[in-house]
Amino acid sequence: MATPTLMQNYGERTLTLVRGEGNYVWDDQGRRYLDAISGIAVCGLGHCHPRVTEAVQDQANTLLHVSNLYNIPAQQQLADKLVYTSAMDNVFFSNSGAEANEAAIKLARKLGNERGLATPQIVVMEGAFHGRTLATLTATGNEKVQEGFAPLPGGFLRVPFNDIAAIEQLAEKHDNIVAVLAEPILGEGGIRIPDMDYLKKLRALCDKQNWLLMLDEIQTGIGRTGKMFAYQHAGIVPDVLTIAKGLGNGIPIGACLSRGIAAHLFTAGSHGSTFGGNPLACRAGLAVVETLESEWLIERAEKLGDRLLRGLQIQLSECDAVTEIRGLGLMIGIELNQPCVELVAQARNRGLLINVTAGNVVRLLPPLTLTDTECQQLTGDISTLIQQFALQAV
Repeated sequence: MATPTLMQNYGERTLTLVRGEGNYVWDDQGRRYLDAISGIAVCGLGHCHPRVTEAVQDQANTLLHVSNLYNIPAQQQLADKLVYTSAMDNVFFSNSGAEANEAAIKLARKLGNERGLATPQIVVMEGAFHGRTLATLTATGNEKVQEGFAPLPGGFLRVPFNDIAAIEQLAEKHDNIVAVLAEPILGEGGIRIPDMDYLKKLRALCDKQNWLLMLDEIQTGIGRTGKMFAYQHAGIVPDVLTIAKGLGNGIPIGACLSRGIAAHLFTAGSHGSTFGGNPLACRAGLAVVETLESEWLIERAEKLGDRLLRGLQIQLSECDAVTEIRGLGLMIGIELNQPCVELVAQARNRGLLINVTAGNVVRLLPPLTLTDTECQQLTGDISTLIQQFALQAV
């Protein structure tokens, strides 16, 4: 139970988790839960994965922090890995996704200033979520989370998600746009998956207008959708890429990757971080990337996601409360025709951790290490929960 010494920004928290192993966590009463939210897309390898644990323990016994005044071998090794897998040019390491997005926003502003624009603008999307710092909060398309924090900084133009025509109209009205910032899939916005050619059209439009295409893969990246990065499904490459969450499997780390003109905008002293890219975080990140590759977990995420999606669609096909079931890889949303936040507590009573986002979308982000048996169990438990919820609501 939270005490008055903690700020109450997370509201009341009634569950105390004290241990994790594999795809399960245990509370302080000894009860076990299947973790189908993975710490909000963070623990893609499950909890206490041996390779991550060994890497973190070894690094903690060796060297935790020296600052970015010095070369850090693990930082360079992780940068090499990420650049190779993403087809980008270079990396800036941060501590979180919000900080990675701040770096992306600064890159766009830097480009605008170098082009002589007094007020460079970034196109952002309705329903998006990019973080809770003032700049990323403004880029976020959710008035509820912005409420109470005015005045918010300027420099953003908002359009509907999955609407290329709306961005083209902005291009006709504004000559100071420098970038488009978008999620390949809206995560907090309800697992909204755009048209198949949306990212390709975004890429083509940014090329035509000489804008940066900046993709926020904080939630979709690191194998979550069945590719290392979700944009790889579309066969394009962004100019700026932001990642975090699953990269450290619980150790805080974020990264902003860039290529082309964006790769040369930051110069000595123009941006920095005291803790970003420290030895501990980068060793964890290396262990995660190497494990994804050696255990073929990205390919498994694609197969498991298809199985989970199909199973849910079959079992919930006659449930009138379900509006749509959508997903890509192990990123699945079940949209109901009414608010359903109480499903979180009901799932917990069944030994299952889930999340509801956008008020009426059950969000599933299970570990990429989910077994076939656990996948079947999750499908059945979620279907039963929603069917019972629908009956109670009648």
